[in-house]
Amino acid sequence: MRVALHTAVRADRIEQYEAAHREVPAELTEAIRAAGVTSWTIWRSGTDLFHLLDCEDYARLLAALETLPVNIAWQARMAELLDIVHDYTADGAEAGLPVVWEL
Repeated sequence: MRVALHTAVRADRIEQYEAAHREVPAELTEAIRAAGVTSWTIWRSGTDLFHLLDCEDYARLLAALETLPVNIAWQARMAELLDIVHDYTADGAEAGLPVVWEL
């Protein structure tokens, strides 16, 4: 399945956000892949962040990451940088952007 998400970085934290993503912990990327993600891309327009990920089952991905210590630490780090964060609980599975049009 393909999931699109929207988050937003704090205007004064853009550099830190981008720097953090140059050094995502290998343990986290391995866990994301093990949970069924085949790709995850983030684009930035100003402070708006748009995520597109392909995965087997998004709700299952969130369940796999929710209590994982490396993800908890990563999300705490991101919370310091973001104005709009993503919900990594089961409720977050419904937070994907709705499809408006496809070609």
